[in-house]
Amino acid sequence: MSKEFEIAREFEVDVPPEKVWEAITTGSGGYLWPMDPPEPRVGGAGPFGSTVTAWDPPHHYTNRSEDVGFPIQSVNQLDYTIEPRDEGRRAWVRYVHSGIFTDDWDNQYDGAAKHTDFYLHTLREYLTHFAPRPVTFAQLQGPGASQSPEALAAVGRALGLPDGVAEGAKVSAQGPGGRTLDAVVDYRNPYFIGLRTDDALIRVFGRGHWGAPVGISVHDFAPDADARANESAWQDWLNGVFSQS
Repeated sequence: MSKEFEIAREFEVDVPPEKVWEAITTGSGGYLWPMDPPEPRVGGAGPFGSTVTAWDPPHHYTNRSEDVGFPIQSVNQLDYTIEPRDEGRRAWVRYVHSGIFTDDWDNQYDGAAKHTDFYLHTLREYLTHFAPRPVTFAQLQGPGASQSPEALAAVGRALGLPDGVAEGAKVSAQGPGGRTLDAVVDYRNPYFIGLRTDDALIRVFGRGHWGAPVGISVHDFAPDADARANESAWQDWLNGVFSQS
């Protein structure tokens, strides 16, 4: 049965509103995934076939789609309100994701809400530590064997993360090819792992909780970053965690 949903979040970040605006309109690869920038006007084309319904730089941006393109959702709207704090040195952001889920509402809402928290945290990490550095983005998905609620814990063990490691801890994670990653654990809960190195944000999604395989995204800000090399290396590593090739 179709049912409306709304996920609203507010946060402050130590960058000017203009920097937040740039990230959400032209810098999505730094924290989410690369998207075509919206056409800068009300009625213009937005990402993934959406339409811009509010455009007031750098304060308010909304896009809306009534043809989402997959059967579990029929309407999708993303709304950003940005206000200055401390004479414009900081920004307050209100983000509202709303629409209509058409199937398995509780599971879809739970997944969307938890992903929202992780994505917005990654946005703050990007703004605070990397913006506006150019980014090279890679995204991959684990094998079918990673499609379980226990899969994220297996990835954490393969990374060499101690049980109960706290957010903010510095670690030497074990990455692809036996490479050691000196990183900060910037996010850790039963659903997601976030690692921040000097040049990258590495995001691990434990989507087995919602019936999907583990996912990894790599936002690489190194000048010589190679998206294909990152994707291949992490895909091989993740397949190895679950003993598949």
